[in-house]
Amino acid sequence: MARLILKSPYIKSTGGASGYLRYIATRERVELIPDDRPPTRKQEQLIAKLVKDFPDSKTLYEYEDYLTKPTKVNASAFITLALEANWDSIHESEQYMKYIATRPRAERIGAHGLFGDGDSVSLEKAMAELESYTGNVWTHIISLKREDAARLGFDNAAAWRNLIQAHRNDIAAAMKIPPGDFRWYAAFHDEGEHPHIHMMAWSAKPGQAYLSKEGIRQIKSKLTNDIFRNEMLHLYEQKSDSRDELVRESRRAMLELVHAMQDGVCDHPDAEQLMLELAAQLGAVKGKKSYGYLPKRLKNLVDEIVDEMERLPAVSKCYEKWMMLQGKVDSYYHDKTQERIPLSRQKEFRQIKNAVIQEAEHLRLGEIGFEEKDLGQNDEPEEFQNASYDYWALRDIIRDERLTMEERSDAVSEMERLAESGDMYAQYLMGKLWRDGPLLIPDSVEARYWFEQAAEQGHLVAQYSLAKLYLSDDVEVRDIRQGMNWLYTAAVNGSSYATYRLAKELLKGDLIKRNSDAAVEWFTQSAERGNPYAQYMLGKLYLAGREVLHDEDRGVYWLTKSAEQDNQYAQYLLNHLEENRPPSAMLAVTRLLHHMSRVFRDSSVPKSRPGGIQIDRKRLKKLQEKRMALGHKPDDHEEQWPDMTM
Repeated sequence: MARLILKSPYIKSTGGASGYLRYIATRERVELIPDDRPPTRKQEQLIAKLVKDFPDSKTLYEYEDYLTKPTKVNASAFITLALEANWDSIHESEQYMKYIATRPRAERIGAHGLFGDGDSVSLEKAMAELESYTGNVWTHIISLKREDAARLGFDNAAAWRNLIQAHRNDIAAAMKIPPGDFRWYAAFHDEGEHPHIHMMAWSAKPGQAYLSKEGIRQIKSKLTNDIFRNEMLHLYEQKSDSRDELVRESRRAMLELVHAMQDGVCDHPDAEQLMLELAAQLGAVKGKKSYGYLPKRLKNLVDEIVDEMERLPAVSKCYEKWMMLQGKVDSYYHDKTQERIPLSRQKEFRQIKNAVIQEAEHLRLGEIGFEEKDLGQNDEPEEFQNASYDYWALRDIIRDERLTMEERSDAVSEMERLAESGDMYAQYLMGKLWRDGPLLIPDSVEARYWFEQAAEQGHLVAQYSLAKLYLSDDVEVRDIRQGMNWLYTAAVNGSSYATYRLAKELLKGDLIKRNSDAAVEWFTQSAERGNPYAQYMLGKLYLAGREVLHDEDRGVYWLTKSAEQDNQYAQYLLNHLEENRPPSAMLAVTRLLHHMSRVFRDSSVPKSRPGGIQIDRKRLKKLQEKRMALGHKPDDHEEQWPDMTM
C-alpha cells in the first residue's frame, strides 16, 4: 500500500542544529552497490541497539525492507536513516557517531541541496541563524517508496520544494507557529528504495513552537492528501482498479444493510428496558438533554444502549463494513491496523448517542410517534375520472423512459399548453413535474401555481398536494394558514390522506392549537376511508389509552385492519400484544434503528476527503439541477412510475 512516512524528532537548543543543517545540505549519498550478502555482525548488533534505544525507528520503510530481505545494503540504509532520525539523541554518542559516514550527492540546487521559502538559500546565512538560536528545532524526515515517488513525480528536489512551500503555513499551524514566525529549510536525498527529504523547522521566537501527535497527524494528512491526490480521488470516485473495487463492494454491502435497517422493525427487549430506564432518569436532568451535558452515570447508560443496538446483526455487519471502508482510506496515513472499538466509542457516530437521548425523552413525555416512512410515496393517488384523451396520450409519453429526453420534453410542453387551456388533470401533472422533476428543474413557485389552478377546480389530490407544499419547509412557498385551509378543504372533500395529515397536526399541536379529541375524530374518518396509517394510529391510541379511553378490542381491530394492508408496524404490535411490553418502548427502539441507518448511510463514503477536492455549494446545486434536467432525481435514482390502467 502506498503511503507517506513522517518522522518528527527535534534538536534541543544545545543539540547542534547548525551542524545538522550543514550535514543534510551537503552530505553525499552512498552509491550502494547491490549486495545480497547477509549483514555483518556489527550491522546486526547496531540494528538491535537502534530498535531497542529508538523503538519508533521500526516504522521506517527501511526497517521493513531489512526484515523482508536482511542484506548488507538494506542494513546500511536502515542504520543511516535511523541515526539521522534520532540526531539529537546520538550526536554526542561516540558509539553512534563513529558509524555515520558521509554519503555522495544530495541532489543539489547550486552549491548545496538546501531549499526554503525563497528561490535561493544561503547555507552560511542559514547556519549562522541557527548558531545563535536558543530554541528547539524540529527535524522532519518525510519518505516515500521509490516506485511511489517515481510514479507521482516526487523523485526530484523541485517537486518536494514546491510541496513544502505550498504547505508551509499548514505545517506552521500544526506546530503552533504563526506564519510570520515560521522558519524552515529542507534538502532532498535521492537514495536507495526510499527517497526522502530532511526538513528543519522552528519558530523565530524560542519557546513558541509545540508539536503534538495530533500536529504530526495534521502535517502528514496535508502532505498525503496532496501527494496522493489523484489516486485518492480515484478511490472516492470508485474507479475500476482493485483498490476501488473493495470500496465499491464494501459500500454496496453497507447500503444494503442500511436499507434492511430502514425497512425493519426492531425486536430487542434488552434495549427496550434500557430505554425505559433512561427515560425515567432523564426527568431528573436539568438543562440541555444532550450527551455532553448528561451526568456520567447517564452517559454510561446511553453507551450501554448503543452497544446493545450494535448486537443486532444488521448493525454489527454494517459497522464491520464501515470499518473496512474507513480502514482503506486510513491506510494512506499510517500502517497500523485499525482497532475495532465498540460503536459507542466510535467518534464518527457520536450523533447516535443524541438519537438515543431524543427517543428516550419522547418516551418520558409520552409523545406519540408516527411510523409512516412510506407515506410520501403513496399519499397522492391520481384521479382520472373524465380525463381527456390528450391528457392520457401526453402523460404516457412523459412517463415512458424508453423515449429520448427530447421526445419526453416536447410532451411536457404540449402538456403545459393543455394545462393553460384549463385541463385540471394537466394542471395537476404540471404541478408535480415542477415539484419533483425529472423533466423540469424543480421550482416550488411554479408548482404552487399549477396546483392552485387544479385545486380551485376541485381536483382533490391537487388540493392535498397544495396543502403539503404550503406546509413544507420551502421558504419560497411556506404559508401555514393557507396550508391548513387547503388541508381542511381536501379532508372535507374526502381525501383520506388529507384527513390523516389534519389529524396528525391536531395531535402534535406544532402548526395549530392541539386538540386531541378533534384529532381522534379525524383519524377515525380517515381510518373508515381505508387509510392504513390512520388505522394504525387509532390502534396505538386505543392500546395506550392516553388520548382516548383504553380499549384493547378496538385497538386490536384497527391494528388488524392496518396489518391487512401490509403495515408491518401494526403486525409487529399485534405479534407482541401478550408480552406486556410497552408499545411505545418497542417502537422507540425501532425508530432508533432507523436513526442509526441514516447515520450509517451518511457515513458510507469515508469522511476523510482529499485536501483541495471540494466543490462550492452553489456549483454543486447547478450540477444537480443539470442532472435533473437530464432526467435524474436529486438522489440519482430514476423515478419509478406505477403502472396505470384505464
